[in-house]
Amino acid sequence: MSSNQIQQQDSEHCFHPFSNYHQLNRDGSRVIERGEGIFVYDAHGQKILDAMAGLWCVNLGYSADALIEAATAQMKQLPYYNLFFQSTHAPAAKLAQKLSEITPEHLNHVFFTGSGSECNDTVIRTVRHYWSCLGKPSKQVIISRENAYHGSTMAGASLGGMKPMHAQGGLPIPGVVHIPQPYYFGEGQGQDPQQFGLERARLLEQKILELGEDKVAAFIAEPVQGAGGVIIPPESYWPEIQRICDKYEILLVADEVICGFGRTGQWFASQTYNIKPDLMCLAKGITSGYVPLGAVMMSDRVAQVLRDYDDEFTHGFTYSGHPVACAVALATIEQMQQTQLIDYVHDELAPYLAEGWQQLSEHPLVGEARIKGMMGALELVADKTTLQRYDKKLAAGTLCRNICVNNGLIMRAVGDTMIIAPPLIMSKAEVDQLITLAKKCLDQTYTELQHQIG
Repeated sequence: MSSNQIQQQDSEHCFHPFSNYHQLNRDGSRVIERGEGIFVYDAHGQKILDAMAGLWCVNLGYSADALIEAATAQMKQLPYYNLFFQSTHAPAAKLAQKLSEITPEHLNHVFFTGSGSECNDTVIRTVRHYWSCLGKPSKQVIISRENAYHGSTMAGASLGGMKPMHAQGGLPIPGVVHIPQPYYFGEGQGQDPQQFGLERARLLEQKILELGEDKVAAFIAEPVQGAGGVIIPPESYWPEIQRICDKYEILLVADEVICGFGRTGQWFASQTYNIKPDLMCLAKGITSGYVPLGAVMMSDRVAQVLRDYDDEFTHGFTYSGHPVACAVALATIEQMQQTQLIDYVHDELAPYLAEGWQQLSEHPLVGEARIKGMMGALELVADKTTLQRYDKKLAAGTLCRNICVNNGLIMRAVGDTMIIAPPLIMSKAEVDQLITLAKKCLDQTYTELQHQIG
């Protein structure tokens, strides 16, 4: 089939996630044909450096044969069976054990899902059931943050704090409230960063007291906000959040769908920030994106309460613990361990990327270049002194994103914030290539914006 035929079929029959369908059908989709290493290739043969690792997930790149072989072998032996009806199978049992080994030591139990969104649906069901088992059914409210992203199901989008998502579908659902995010560049300029971090964390305590401790079940947050724009909290933020959750006996939920499996330079961002979540959501990098899989890790104390309750937990999915997905996840973790990938990211790759990324802060278009591990953001501004943004009508971020693709680079635009989360297998030469391409695209974006302004 030609790329035009694929585009036509796509336009006539396929609805895309998070898309303006009028605009998409007018412009047509970009047809991606294959991937190799950290690159994808479109139907016209253009080689594109994928600095978003697909959607934050292809940590091992597009050529991990061990993952493909694991999926093939498992499909031949047992392509599917479920975990209902007192059944299990080796891939699910082995993966549960392996996850208990690599996650923080108090997280030794797992509920498998099919995605990060399903993880966060599971979180709501689990924390409310947990408190009900303890004779506190009034503890229903879950506190989240504005501009957070926790998936796009009814429950996941409710936990998330993105207003455009809430505007469609009558969200959030009851029992979910939000507090401001720790976005220093956008909301804390002129303050001391650490004081700002403390103030934003203490808004959690204020909200608990406002609602009543007997009403609050949990606080959920991404260690680093991903889709919100790679928002890296001040170092003062997470210790204070942990203190507040401990003080009021509120369950702490770390959404590590993006941050997990090496992206912050350790296995999990909870280790990077020294926090002790009661529940931890995993997906994306768990299989390097090769097949869908999610997992909610539970602390020993949460698991014990659920196990002691002598009645059914009426929750689950057809694909909970899918054997092929679990086999690929096992192969992913084994590959990361055998190649000592976490050490490579922590000791060599992430510091090297940070050095190059920070150089981009000198560009006249960039108000801030920030990075944590293998997650980075560039704030596009019209004035580096005042940090004033461009007029929204100019859509500077979208312009920059399109210029990037035309130059063979995938960077994502969140408003006028450009973000990256590249594969963890990059070489230093490929990092150099990424930085060179990013600078070229910033130059062209700046030139075009100045032309439009006149």
